Formats: sequence, C-alpha cells, structure tokens
Amino acid sequence: MKEKENKHIDKLVEDVMKHSALETPSFNFTTNVMQQIIADSKSTATLYKPLISRTGWMILFLSVMAVISYILLSGDTQSNGWFDIVDFSALSNFKLPNLFSGIQVSHTTLYALLFFGIMVCVQIPLLKNYFDKRLNM
Repeated sequence: MKEKENKHIDKLVEDVMKHSALETPSFNFTTNVMQQIIADSKSTATLYKPLISRTGWMILFLSVMAVISYILLSGDTQSNGWFDIVDFSALSNFKLPNLFSGIQVSHTTLYALLFFGIMVCVQIPLLKNYFDKRLNM
C-alpha cells in the first residue's frame, strides 16, 4: 500500500517539476538581503541614554542655586531654627585616636602612589572611548 502511495507522490512531483518554470532571484537579491541583515543587527539595547537628562540637570542646578541665593540674601540671622534644639557639643568632645600618626612613608612610595593615581585618571577616559567605539560597531 505504501509503495502505491510513494509511486503516486513521485509521479505527482515529476509532473509538477516538468511544468514549473525555473525561478531566479532578482538582480540585487544579495545586496537587499545583506541590507536587511545589517538593519536588523543594529541593537537598541546598547544605545546610551542618561538617567538624568540635560533639562533635569539644569532644573537641579537652578534649584540649588536658588536655595543658596536665598540663604545668602536672606538677612534673618537671629534664629537658627531647629539647629537650636540639636546639641552639637558631643561632636566637639569626640576625639579620634591618632591611628596614623606613627606611620612614615618614603618619598618613593609617595611618588609611586601619585604616578598610579595619574595613570588611573588617564586610562579611564581612554578605556571609555575604546568601549564606546566597540559598542557602536
């Protein structure tokens, strides 16, 4: 029974193949496919979007400047408000022991630490630039 079905399907496939025309892709098929692949491969997940926008930073800056200006320009220096309630004398009585007073560091060590700090400050922008270029590819 299976052989009859297989023969029938084979005959049907042969007839279809004889009567069908050979299909060819368009002239720019490869170019069109590659353009679609490139367009799909660009990910929006790596786009940089700051947490606080420029307008947010400007509003924050202006509000801080307004508070500082209000404090400096207000002439009311008679009362400290709620600062009168808090006793800050405990902070002046608290003395940390001089933990690091006995440590002496050589000039070579200080120069090495200074050079290390400078190199870290130089490498951070360089590495950030490198990774930004790598993510934009």
